[in-house]
Amino acid sequence: MIEFTQQVISGVAIGCVYGLVALGFVLIYKATEVVNFAQGELMMVGAFFALTFTTIAGLPFWISIVFAIIAMAILGAILDRIVIRPLVGQPAFAIFMATIGIGVLLRSLVGMTPGWGTETHAFKTPFSDGVLTLGALMLSKVHLTIIISTVLLVGALATFFRFSRLGIAMQATSQNQLAAAYMGVPIKHIFLLIWAISAAVAGIAGILLAPIAFVHVNMGFIGLKAFPAAVLGGFGSIPGAIIGGLIIGIVEALAGFYLPEGFKDVAAYVVLLAVLIIRPQGIFGVSTRRRV
Repeated sequence: MIEFTQQVISGVAIGCVYGLVALGFVLIYKATEVVNFAQGELMMVGAFFALTFTTIAGLPFWISIVFAIIAMAILGAILDRIVIRPLVGQPAFAIFMATIGIGVLLRSLVGMTPGWGTETHAFKTPFSDGVLTLGALMLSKVHLTIIISTVLLVGALATFFRFSRLGIAMQATSQNQLAAAYMGVPIKHIFLLIWAISAAVAGIAGILLAPIAFVHVNMGFIGLKAFPAAVLGGFGSIPGAIIGGLIIGIVEALAGFYLPEGFKDVAAYVVLLAVLIIRPQGIFGVSTRRRV
């Protein structure tokens, strides 16, 4: 039972990272109907920014984290302004391919950047080596930090979207862009802000994952797990993104511990297929019908 509990907690921690990256997918899709396939690479860049500010620049840890999040928000805004906005009105396939191109470009730039490159870098935090003991249960402080940080971040975002004028404007844009524009909502500015928030959330996910998985150029491939998490929860559902990430994280952890080698990499997709067969719109998705 102790081993099972520890595996579940470990799965919840990794699932929180999946959920945050999936949350970035959902935020952009709800507002712009664009699937950003570069979300995993944005997470990777966020981890490298934090590594740069802490290790290379030598800034205090918490200041480095704030700078890294701000840098990611600026990067997200730049991508929207330079790459995505000129493609508005073009077929959705063109925008999807553009986001894939952004991901490839980011990986290439990181690999060529001095001090970053293709090496694997350790990322130390104040919680890296700590262990909390509760009887026979030993909990990593890194895992607890990931879980607590995710809860606080999701709570802050929920409060922002529900009670702030800007958050309400974002909700209105995600529900009906034309009606929001008629009511005076600056749609272009909302899109830019959504991309900035999405990139910042991805950066936070990268910072949380870095002490466990280290910092390297292939971190972005975690998006291959986060995208199914968004689909599992119901693409377009913000709570569904977090729940989907938790489910995939827990399934992975238990499969890796109890099942033969190799099952860990496919168990999450098996669960995804099973859920979609029963409920194609995902756990929290809403089924819509169109008359043609």
